[in-house]
Amino acid sequence: MLTNTVKKYFKDKKIAIVVNEFGDVGVDSKILTNVHSEVLEISEGCICCKLAQEFESGVTEIISKYSPDIIFVETSGASEPFPIFLSLQNLGISIEGIICVVDAKNFDTYKENSTAKYQLGGSNIIILNKVDLVTPAQLEEVKKEVIQIKEEYNIKNNLTGETVFNNYIIHYAQQGLVNKEVFEGVYKIDEVIGLAKDYKHLDHTGKDSITQKVAYLKDNVTFNDIDQLLSALPKSIYRTKGILKVTDVANPIFINYSFGDASYEELPEYKEKSLLIFIGESIEDDIKLLSQKFPFLVLPQFSINK
Repeated sequence: MLTNTVKKYFKDKKIAIVVNEFGDVGVDSKILTNVHSEVLEISEGCICCKLAQEFESGVTEIISKYSPDIIFVETSGASEPFPIFLSLQNLGISIEGIICVVDAKNFDTYKENSTAKYQLGGSNIIILNKVDLVTPAQLEEVKKEVIQIKEEYNIKNNLTGETVFNNYIIHYAQQGLVNKEVFEGVYKIDEVIGLAKDYKHLDHTGKDSITQKVAYLKDNVTFNDIDQLLSALPKSIYRTKGILKVTDVANPIFINYSFGDASYEELPEYKEKSLLIFIGESIEDDIKLLSQKFPFLVLPQFSINK
């Protein structure tokens, strides 16, 4: 699934892959080496626990040596994802999503395993794979059980009791082929700036109904306004990228919203307009409704009144 994803959707990107082996034989890394020029393999331990420092050092080395556009971290089947998520955050890396792949055909054989449950709880993108090998009724039962486990084991803040991931999404795959929307809109900051300036390029719907639309923001917008906007996004909008100037933050901020969760990064040098790029499934009507509900959100075909 990982190699198919990289070859199909990221041909124009510089990709780094970190593979976490758990055991003596690095089978996965041998497969990956046939597809990618170099693979960093961390073996003889699990990066979610005792090898966190080695993992962070390895990722830092990759960034310094190769300057990749995107880093994929494939953990072992015996690891839990959340500590790795924290390690990447500590390095200042923007995390697009944590994916948990569920074997729809063989889910019954391991669904009671505690690690499997925590893997579901610590993810915000769940992919039900091998859907071509089960009946529709079996698939619906697997989905029902996955949702129950996700709700029970969803990662929460120990101090506040609030969930870490505000939302999650379920996708389907067969024969290791994942839908495009899982990875649509994985942009770097400079790409967002460049694409948004050419908004006519973004304001379109492709053959697969995935839509990218840009909107500008008026002045005198507060961070709370943005927070309310993100909270009101419909499920059809699964990614939002943008650069915002708000009155109560000193510097412009880069926003990365992915499947219900948002992260922010300050951009002191940004001098252009505030803008947001929305990515989702046939979202034209949803964007219009959002601009009506939040008057500070301005679609390009309308004039901007400051």
